[in-house]
Amino acid sequence: MSSGGGQQSQALTKPTFSEVQASALVESVFGLKVSKIQPLPSYDDQNFHVCILRTKDTTDGPNEYVLKISNSESSKTPDLIEVQSHIIIFLRAAGFPTASMCRTKGDNLTSLISVDSDSEIKSYLVRLLTYLPGRPIAEIPISPQLLYEIGRVAAKLDKTLEKFHHPKLSSLHRENFIWNLKNVPLLEKYLYALGQNRNREIVEQVVQLFKDEVMTKLSHFRECINHGDLNDHNILIESSKSAFGDAVYQVSGILDFDDMSYGYYVFEVAITIMYMMIESKTPIQVGGHVLAGFESVVPLTPVERGALFLLVCSRFCQSLVLAAYSCQLYPENKEYLMITAKTGWKHLQQMFDMGQKAVEEIWFEIAKSYESGISM
Repeated sequence: MSSGGGQQSQALTKPTFSEVQASALVESVFGLKVSKIQPLPSYDDQNFHVCILRTKDTTDGPNEYVLKISNSESSKTPDLIEVQSHIIIFLRAAGFPTASMCRTKGDNLTSLISVDSDSEIKSYLVRLLTYLPGRPIAEIPISPQLLYEIGRVAAKLDKTLEKFHHPKLSSLHRENFIWNLKNVPLLEKYLYALGQNRNREIVEQVVQLFKDEVMTKLSHFRECINHGDLNDHNILIESSKSAFGDAVYQVSGILDFDDMSYGYYVFEVAITIMYMMIESKTPIQVGGHVLAGFESVVPLTPVERGALFLLVCSRFCQSLVLAAYSCQLYPENKEYLMITAKTGWKHLQQMFDMGQKAVEEIWFEIAKSYESGISM
């Protein structure tokens, strides 16, 4: 789930399996013996890093996995989770650095586990994926070269998914999914969480502009399947040495396909720009480098380009409003929820103060510089 928030039912439905129970699940459902297990950070699901014991049957396979236990709300949409799992497999076969899915003893991708919790039976979908090496982008200084590469990967991912087919594909049309960018107007019911201040005024203006200037243009955007959450913790990177001895980074892992839904190409690039801005010391320049990488695969139309500024502002608003709302509900989870908010409000205010024309000028100038082979 996108860093910085979620829907109201999340904490109420999050699984609470102990490490012992999680180990038992790996053995009973997937037939693998656990040598070591530890929790991984997550918000609405429960994830564990699992190391397995080598046996004569598992000498060739990987020995590190991620056990993913979906929250009880998501577990009620098995078709959606099945499609997301098949997308991970499809992308891996197409050469993307996604995890491999481990099949259950019954040769399925998921298993539904029922647990008696406070005299109520709750059901959770369980999956096991291979553990991907690499460091999240959040941990390294982000360079123009890496921003370009991330933009390129985002576009290639959406483009590749044009060829993906599945009988339950329609489950990705998630009508009121709060994280789909077309649902920005749904933020209005959470605005009270901001109190009365300049932040709220900016959000109200962005939502109104979105209704006036984006909702009316949706039919002009090219539709596709979006990953929807290419944030600084969901992209892993590894470095290698260039011929000149410098560190060159490449994407080594793409995580967390839980926010996938039908959207538009311009949504994906806007979401990616917004999350890459969070970690940057020169946030306004970020959009140009990500856009150049994206457009090397999928050039945007003039209408799509014209909506980009507002879409980036809108994603900031989604993340920041939902973080504030969720913090009121679950103050004990404040540190995780406020990851984006630490710098997000500052970046949103800066973009808003500069205005669309000035920001676009920087983005489009940087993107243009790549055409001549001189990146800025």
